Amino acid sequence: MTTSENRDEDAVRRYVENLGLVLSQLGMQRMAARVFAAVMVTDEGRLTAAELAEQLSVSPAAISGAVRYLEQVGLLLKEREPGERRDHYRLYDDLWYSTFLKRDRNLIVWRDAAADGIVALGADTRAGKRLTEMQDFLSYLLREIPALYERWHTEREARLK
Repeated sequence: MTTSENRDEDAVRRYVENLGLVLSQLGMQRMAARVFAAVMVTDEGRLTAAELAEQLSVSPAAISGAVRYLEQVGLLLKEREPGERRDHYRLYDDLWYSTFLKRDRNLIVWRDAAADGIVALGADTRAGKRLTEMQDFLSYLLREIPALYERWHTEREARLK
């Protein structure tokens, strides 16, 4: 097993940049993608803004905007140790479950927006039918996702034993 003491730091830096690029190609803001990647590769899963700025060779202002975005989308959590003056940004426990659970709220908002559009446009119009399809699909996902989460937890628990 490779520990953080004997890993190739140049390879880690290249990986952080590569993961950041992949995430930005998927639609994440570029600096937020780099920050997320940097936190992901730490054994502790947490860094201060100063540590992030140093690791990524960017200004603290760039880090500030990126961590604010990552907090809003539920990928990082800001915390402060008692007696400390610096904030730490860390990954959520059970990160992927927590992140996708928050996405459910987005699905609800999209579904409800579709319903409003159906009322405004009329269900029998072509646009209304597209919105009905959107509403039906999102409703389907919202019904099915809880079972998917439950299966994930069962599988994860079995793997951790």
